[in-house]
Amino acid sequence: MVTPMVAIVGRPNVGKSTFFNKVVGRRLSIVNDTPGVTRDRLYADVEWQGRVFTLIDTGGIEVSSEDIMWKQIRRQADAAMDAADVILFFVDGKTGITIDDHEVATFLRKCGKPVICVVNKVDGRDESVKYDFYSLGLGDPVAISAELSKGLGDLLDMIVGHLPETEEGGKTESLKIAVVGKPNSGKSSLVNRILGFERVIVTDIAGTTRDAIDTPFTVGDKHYTIIDTAGIRKKSKVEEDIEYYSVVRSIAAIKRADVVLVVIDSSEGITEQDVKICGLVHEAGKPSVIVMNKWDLIEKDTNTIYQFENKIKQNLKFMDYYKSIYISALTGRRADKVLDAAEEVYANASRVVATGILNDVIGDAIAVNEPPNRLGKKLKISFCKQVAANPPTFALFVNDPTIMHFSYRRYLENTLRKAFDFSGTPIRIKLNTSEKDQI
Repeated sequence: MVTPMVAIVGRPNVGKSTFFNKVVGRRLSIVNDTPGVTRDRLYADVEWQGRVFTLIDTGGIEVSSEDIMWKQIRRQADAAMDAADVILFFVDGKTGITIDDHEVATFLRKCGKPVICVVNKVDGRDESVKYDFYSLGLGDPVAISAELSKGLGDLLDMIVGHLPETEEGGKTESLKIAVVGKPNSGKSSLVNRILGFERVIVTDIAGTTRDAIDTPFTVGDKHYTIIDTAGIRKKSKVEEDIEYYSVVRSIAAIKRADVVLVVIDSSEGITEQDVKICGLVHEAGKPSVIVMNKWDLIEKDTNTIYQFENKIKQNLKFMDYYKSIYISALTGRRADKVLDAAEEVYANASRVVATGILNDVIGDAIAVNEPPNRLGKKLKISFCKQVAANPPTFALFVNDPTIMHFSYRRYLENTLRKAFDFSGTPIRIKLNTSEKDQI
């Protein structure tokens, strides 16, 4: 089923993001009085009166501005309007009509799509203020207060009334891929390269992407959702509250993703902050791919890639299962291999091992290297079974969990990795007590 799209547009500070968050029911978009906070498009599915549609929040439009960022925001808003089936044009009931409102309204009258003029911030005021906005030529204005949740139901009814009919189809599951990394590592360039069009703003200004942005797409018969995130800085550099929420949202994106692409700037090498970001992914238990971007900027010889790999291994000892790929999002070199790598590590994270085979492997490992003793008491492992996937999680039934030394646990983990392909994914080993016979 193709879900209809509804775009929210308007100048800065008219309450678009407040409305988006109220309708979606959770804080997906940053709400702040600073113009330009919502820079990229944000998507969220909404259900009302049995109809499902995708709500798109966009950056505020300043028609007369020549600033490079405002130009990019206008381009993103234009893209949202092109994709939308219905457009909500937000205006401010407190400040009244502006020149920018007239400019945008002129464009919207020519777009050939249903447009609803939404007069926001009518907070306990006489709704007659909405009549001033008839002059925009967009039909009957609707008065609401997004902040007070006033009039939202009527507006949603109007939206549903304008939605096109949809054809039912089979439900498809998409692989959710989060793209994380430091600012300016090339995350958004990689997203745009994978998608094949300019989905997110790309500039050389650090911190350009502030929201976690979901984009569904299809390659052949495979369905994906790629999540571009804000660059994760060192805490000492996170000064603005806006950027703080961006980082929190990036971490939340990691947790809801199926696979994480950690993008690293090869020209800088792997840094302390890169290692910390990898640690967040590891702790979340997510399969991941280390994407060494900007590989085109590196002067290479036959040993270059081995030197980089050794450096990564030294810094990522805690996740030595990592899978790496060297690309250039700018030139496109090997960027087409990224989705294949994501599919591979997800398949490894989803792998389920038969209990009989699993116990044979653990039994052989015990025969080669016997469990440790502690204070004269020997660790006995009686049984092993896989209790979960994503990440693969194994329960070891032992006589006394306190005897298990971390080095022996690591030995068993490495044994499982050698026997089964778990590259790119963490695995978990849980210790339980059991009365079963020893392996």
